[in-house]
Amino acid sequence: MLGPDLQFFPPPNARTHEVCGPGAYAFAFVLAARLGGHCMWVRGRSDATQINPNGFAEYIAPSELTFCNTKDQTQTLAVAEEALRAGVVSLVVMTPNKPLGLTQGRRLQLAARDGKSTGLAIISEGMGSNAAETRWRCTPVFSSGDSTLHKWELIKNKSGTLDIWYVWWDTASRRLIMVPPAIE
Repeated sequence: MLGPDLQFFPPPNARTHEVCGPGAYAFAFVLAARLGGHCMWVRGRSDATQINPNGFAEYIAPSELTFCNTKDQTQTLAVAEEALRAGVVSLVVMTPNKPLGLTQGRRLQLAARDGKSTGLAIISEGMGSNAAETRWRCTPVFSSGDSTLHKWELIKNKSGTLDIWYVWWDTASRRLIMVPPAIE
């Protein structure tokens, strides 16, 4: 599912990560496609984003995604933690509406480790947790003829260096392909 030069992706398994920016949802669906298996998306009542199966079907089958709506952030984090710890899904995506404290972030990390699942929090810019293993900023790159080109910036990495990649999702092959920045 990946081109030859994409050793950076997916981020380490059994950890939780964060993503921000207007391309965050695309990042989440590419990650779900790359990890395979079932994915759980946990969101609170305050998240008004509508996710249409027709919009993500080019990444994963709608039958591979379970949505869980919660009443508030406390419940969102509790459900995400339990899903990570259970180890029955490959990816748990959550959309917190306020910053996570160190204790909350650490609990998610421990649950991901115990369940060998990957967690991904879609956050607002500047809302990151110190407990996150990596943080990504994802932005669509508008170019003539292609609507799937993205700029992915690794802006926090506890285990390595920071970098920037330009990637393109090939719907036909369901592959992520790295492209040179000159295409922008």
